[in-house]
Amino acid sequence: MKAMILAAGRGERMRPLTDNCPKPLLALAGKRLIEYHLEALAASGINEIVINHAYLGQQIEDYLGDGSRYDVSIHYSPEGEALETGGGILKALPLLGNEAFVLVNGDVWCDFDFSSLPSKLKGLAHLVMVNNPDHNAEGDFSLQEKMLRQTGEKKLTYSGIGVYHPVLFSDCQPGCFPLAPLLKQAMDDAKVSGELFLGKWVDVGTPERLNQLEETLLRTQ
Repeated sequence: MKAMILAAGRGERMRPLTDNCPKPLLALAGKRLIEYHLEALAASGINEIVINHAYLGQQIEDYLGDGSRYDVSIHYSPEGEALETGGGILKALPLLGNEAFVLVNGDVWCDFDFSSLPSKLKGLAHLVMVNNPDHNAEGDFSLQEKMLRQTGEKKLTYSGIGVYHPVLFSDCQPGCFPLAPLLKQAMDDAKVSGELFLGKWVDVGTPERLNQLEETLLRTQ
């Protein structure tokens, strides 16, 4: 499979750290945040990677290059103005092909084994869920018998990791649009499976969370 790393966000909540540095290139315990994903994807055998970018995107290309030093091949999907998650994926589809692909948010850190993801989908998407962090206590979707639904007593948080089929975007038009409505419609059609990940996972959304994660990683190195 190929993979796409979402790296086009402005990172407003990370300011002032992101005033002159795109969020995926923020330093974390001796590496850049996005490098953890590149290394994990390569270790799982996924070596064709698409990265979209907008804000300060040239810095990402200049730093990562063609990906050879990570044993991967990187293709870039520049957006100029950010297209939101859905629009960004749609624009990148020509680089991803016609088969299911891995999608991962560039602003999460985890020890997830990407090789465990399904390469074939029965529906249109498969999402990795985690227990709710404090900053998303209400959760996002309910996991019932390995399928995801919008409703349910116990909701979990979408980790930002999943497998998507291009058909999910078949009715979309180029431009700026979010991913969530497409997923919700697919859930209503019983076409989104899911799993619960109990390993290490952090949404690195604020400077405080970045600092806490770095302290944890440095202690355990």
